[in-house]
Amino acid sequence: MGDWRKMGAAELGRGIAAGAIDPVELAECFLDAVGEDRDIYARLTPVRARAEATAARTRAANGTRHGPLDGVPLSWKDLFDSAGVATEAGSALLEGRVPEDDAVVLAEATRAGLVCLGKTHMSELAFSGLGLNPVTATPPNRHDPALLPGGSSSGAAASIAFGLAPAAIGSDTGGSVRVPAAWNDLVGLKTTSGRLSIVGAVPLCASFDTVGPLAQNVEDAALLLAALENGRPADLSGASLSGARFLVLDPYASDVRDAPGAAFQAALAKLSGAGAKIETGSIPAVDEAMSLSGDLYPTEAYGTWMEVIEAAPHKMFARILDRFRGGADVSAPDFVAAWLTLRRCRDIYAARTAGFDAVLLPTAPNLPPDRERLLTDDAYYVTENLLTLRNTRVGNLMGGAALTLPTGVPSCGIMLIGTPMGEERLLRLGAAAEAALA
Repeated sequence: MGDWRKMGAAELGRGIAAGAIDPVELAECFLDAVGEDRDIYARLTPVRARAEATAARTRAANGTRHGPLDGVPLSWKDLFDSAGVATEAGSALLEGRVPEDDAVVLAEATRAGLVCLGKTHMSELAFSGLGLNPVTATPPNRHDPALLPGGSSSGAAASIAFGLAPAAIGSDTGGSVRVPAAWNDLVGLKTTSGRLSIVGAVPLCASFDTVGPLAQNVEDAALLLAALENGRPADLSGASLSGARFLVLDPYASDVRDAPGAAFQAALAKLSGAGAKIETGSIPAVDEAMSLSGDLYPTEAYGTWMEVIEAAPHKMFARILDRFRGGADVSAPDFVAAWLTLRRCRDIYAARTAGFDAVLLPTAPNLPPDRERLLTDDAYYVTENLLTLRNTRVGNLMGGAALTLPTGVPSCGIMLIGTPMGEERLLRLGAAAEAALA
């Protein structure tokens, strides 16, 4: 039973299908493992989990399973509404908020037979890539509890890394699935905006908010994507890098710190050895789009939360409060103009990358920073927070799907950025790259 905590979602699903794993015993295994520890889970949902696992056991016995993950437990970032259970998005501003209905993606996952274990901690209102949250809790990094796990889906990543869930669902607005996945040596998928419903998910910037799985391998990510949208999983069989063309995007690939840079170069060599053709180039339109971040993200975020925040600003972590208020001084015309410019930049980017299968970057240019120093060193906090999300934000601004994979070097991921709504193609490339990097 202890081995169950090391297994991925697809592997557990196959065990349930074969009759070797009882979904009820499986759910109890993970609930017992979490116990009273609340560094990773904000709250468990044991009544729901046991009821869903019991139903999965019945379906497994009579041959009516709802899919390959029927009976597999899952953790959920605490911004996805869960009926009758508090959903607070890591913020004291939302303390005691209890929704009446499940988020659409949670409802879809439940229909696919997945078992909801509970809600995981996150950065406050999802507005930080670090995972530091003095208001509720800061989950540990799998390699060193003194380091941060990455955010904002911090607990989602930690729940897998510490064997407290086989997979997790997070959200990604500027890198919030991919950074914690990379820093905890996991696979993380940022879906295209609009691919998965965000109805019932506490928003940060609805224009950029996306839902995505964190998992132990690409197969699990593909199956989870299908479960979240009641779709057909990507066919990963026979995936190969032979003839695949990748663009390494500078300066985002070269302007990184030593460890992520070395890990990225070693990963490129393995991909090349597996048959991929790799070129390096720059796209000035990406630089122009990145310069708009300060107008686009904080402005929409503050516009979304202004009334709630200003009613009780003392309840917020000061540095997160400052990020939100950074959007207060951007005018409506400047905001509209920024969006018009971004759309033009996206068109240029799409044309420039049309001949490539994906763009490659180090997922994060830095390693996980020290949590205690961030609380006392303002300059360090600003530098690390902005740098952490720099590369992942390219994918959000350009509007494509993006996938991070472990390189084999602790806390160093490699990211593949694909085309909008091109998740299936991206997952096939990811499966081939995963094999090359193993």
